[in-house]
Amino acid sequence: MPKPPFPKPKVPGVLKGMGITLRTAKETVFPNGPIPQPSKGAVTVQYPHDADLPADRARGVISLKEDNCTACMLCARECPDWCIYIEGHKTLAPPRREGGKPRKVNALDRFDIDFSLCMYCGICVEVCPFEALFWSPEYEYSELKIADLLHDKSRLGQWFETVPDFEPLESGSEVKVKKVPR
Repeated sequence: MPKPPFPKPKVPGVLKGMGITLRTAKETVFPNGPIPQPSKGAVTVQYPHDADLPADRARGVISLKEDNCTACMLCARECPDWCIYIEGHKTLAPPRREGGKPRKVNALDRFDIDFSLCMYCGICVEVCPFEALFWSPEYEYSELKIADLLHDKSRLGQWFETVPDFEPLESGSEVKVKKVPR
């Protein structure tokens, strides 16, 4: 007997989903009984007059703590959209101990993120080993020209002031507690 080309639909699951959809529609359109009043049951925020606060740890815009960035390029290499542009140069830093020789360190010249290309996946924030990139809950940074969505290191540094502290971990977790460097 030949196999059917498509699997049979799961009727109970489809009926359950339709029931949930109809119940939600009823609560929205008929909140107080049989007379339709969709404006009373709808939950619509009249933005920008009434602005809702974003959720805790919301992904708004990526901010940069410039002092922590070593221009290691790890965030730019891991970015799937290639929207991070970094330039740096080697410079000499004082020795760590007295009598030691000066160290070579990377100095950050350019750090730009093109938010017109960014898909807000957060990979750059996760892979940064020096805690230089953070999520800020700010979401109101629209521009009239798409070219203005290229944020340089000074603009990314301004967003750092709005980064909230990390939420405490669950008790019993053995992960290193992260703190926002202030």
